[in-house]
Amino acid sequence: MTGMNEVNGRKPLHYKELKVWKKGMELVRMIYQLTARLPTEEKYGLASQMRRAAVSVPSNIAEGQARQGTREFLQFLSHASGSLAELETQTLLCVDLNYCNPPDITKISGEIAELQKMLAAIRRKLQESSH
Repeated sequence: MTGMNEVNGRKPLHYKELKVWKKGMELVRMIYQLTARLPTEEKYGLASQMRRAAVSVPSNIAEGQARQGTREFLQFLSHASGSLAELETQTLLCVDLNYCNPPDITKISGEIAELQKMLAAIRRKLQESSH
């Protein structure tokens, strides 16, 4: 199953086994690199919001996976997905405000899209298995 890292149908023992968590961590690194180049007046504004949204993605995946119930995990995956949408909006704002150029966010946009797909696939799989 995409992103779940299921081996022989077993639930991953730890969130660090999840491909989606690893990709989320990579996205955090990319966002920190991008926001380091933003104007200093955005240090406590857009840069801070982007970093919080990015960190929220793997954090929610980790917390959700550590919970006992599928319903709780689904809720945390939904939060991670919301943070990705927030982050996508913020990266587009960076371009609109001329803080960066479209090519600067191309890879980030691809990572966000891929993570959204992975989260949707995991949610679908979890919902199917809980019925």
